[in-house]
Amino acid sequence: MALNEVFKAIADPSRREILALLRQRPRTAGEIAERFELKKPTVSHHLNQLKDADLIYGIRDGTHITYHLNLTVFEELMASMLNLWKGESHAPDVQD
Repeated sequence: MALNEVFKAIADPSRREILALLRQRPRTAGEIAERFELKKPTVSHHLNQLKDADLIYGIRDGTHITYHLNLTVFEELMASMLNLWKGESHAPDVQD
């Protein structure tokens, strides 16, 4: 997990809102876009940023992709944050 990519991804309020929506349940891009006053290409950009940071993943079913939270990355992020709080720079198995 690249922490820089994760922090870059969660720095944007729209991406944090997308993560909050996906915490409730998996959703398609269309369902996510309905919740915002953003154009679909902008929502797609946000989804790509979250995917690049491995915070979400998509499962294709025909022409639809359903997005899910990648809970493993959140667990790794929390472990890294706890280690930073303790004064350690990284969790033992996390790379930049």
